[in-house]
Amino acid sequence: MRDDDSRYEAVRSRDARFDGEFFFAVETTGIYCRPSCPAVTPNRRNVRFFATAAAAQGSGFRACRRCRPDAVPGSADHNVRADVVGRAMRLIGDGVVDREGVAGLAARLGYSARQVQRQLTAELGAGPVALARAQRSHTARVLLQTTELPITEIAFASGFASVRQFNDTIKAVYASTPSELRAAAPGARRGETPGAGIPLRLAHRGPYQAGPVFDLLAREAVPGVEEVAGPPGARVYRRTLRLPYGTGIAAVEERTGVETRASAAHPGGWLSARLHLTDPRDLTTAVQRLRRLFDLDADPYAVDERLGADPRLAPLVAARPGLRSPGAADPDEVALRALAGPAGSAHLVARYGKRLDAPCGSLSHLFPEPAVLAQAEPGGPLGALAAALADGGLRLDPGADRDDAEQALRALPGMDAATLAVIRARALGDPDVAPPGLTVPGTWRPWRSYAVQHLLAAGELENR
Repeated sequence: MRDDDSRYEAVRSRDARFDGEFFFAVETTGIYCRPSCPAVTPNRRNVRFFATAAAAQGSGFRACRRCRPDAVPGSADHNVRADVVGRAMRLIGDGVVDREGVAGLAARLGYSARQVQRQLTAELGAGPVALARAQRSHTARVLLQTTELPITEIAFASGFASVRQFNDTIKAVYASTPSELRAAAPGARRGETPGAGIPLRLAHRGPYQAGPVFDLLAREAVPGVEEVAGPPGARVYRRTLRLPYGTGIAAVEERTGVETRASAAHPGGWLSARLHLTDPRDLTTAVQRLRRLFDLDADPYAVDERLGADPRLAPLVAARPGLRSPGAADPDEVALRALAGPAGSAHLVARYGKRLDAPCGSLSHLFPEPAVLAQAEPGGPLGALAAALADGGLRLDPGADRDDAEQALRALPGMDAATLAVIRARALGDPDVAPPGLTVPGTWRPWRSYAVQHLLAAGELENR
């Protein structure tokens, strides 16, 4: 999809494979849409294409009320890229611009604010402030239509600096006032019970194999922090979250119905989720962390096409199209757990984990912070890893440079190749990692992490 003629063909065929990869706007209506919008296809001469929703908004277009282009999966390209643009997009998604400003984003990337602005604008048609503004608008819409929070509280919870800025932005993006947007919420959502949390649909593109992901999460679950309950095919994964402004409990449903299977009529879907947050300002960050954990921004078509051409993997890909490579809700936690092992992780939670003010069922604790473990366990490999994470010598956040992080990890005591591979694939979200000892052909690249998941799901590789 590198030229406008190809993009227009995707729009004409309403191809949902490209939802989130680009947006189109219609000059005669002033509206921008996702490629799969069901509205009548506009005339080619009236169509403009944009890399991001923020770029479309910056050009004066408002979001389509029919296809909701702000609710598409994230770009698969930005999800895996290791360059400054990919890293910046992941950090913006995590809410860094709202919390730390453009200067904070640039500092995390190791570039000047001017360089970051120039690179994002050149490639995406929008700078970090505009990209964050588009994200705030989406967060505001979700809160308006799924909660009973006062509109003034929603304005600040979404990251806006003032109520006036909030009102002006919502009017520009959705052609509605906040009150009108709330009134237009689907009836089922307006009837939510107070205190029931924020209901969400976490969109993905293409088929999604929920079963293997939930199997993995069930095997790894640390008591007090995570649980997977229910019968296969209808399980619910629940976990606690440490967030910038407070804490949260997330629940994500395993869905095996039409919503998660690709077809000509419905080539994408969603996972149903619910978030309980002590501070609604954490909504954007919590959603992005769940998206990374469940690998919802992947491009299963690209992965399956490459791996399905390999004789060994072809039958596995055919059996499980859309298999994902799960990431991390908390990269630091994943690294510490990879080193400590299952029993050691459970011990760390029981001894050092922070107890929730209001435990929910079996969920009672947050996984201990690196600074706490560095002080409590100062000796040995675990203490060294915790100290490196706590003092910033090692960064595993969404904007971390993967090669720099690997170099820092290799310098730590007790960091064997297998643990390093787990951290790189899960905490750093690298799509191209193979465990030590597994000989893989070059044709599996750049999707070796996904190939490993196929081998694990088929029982051809032992789970670490």
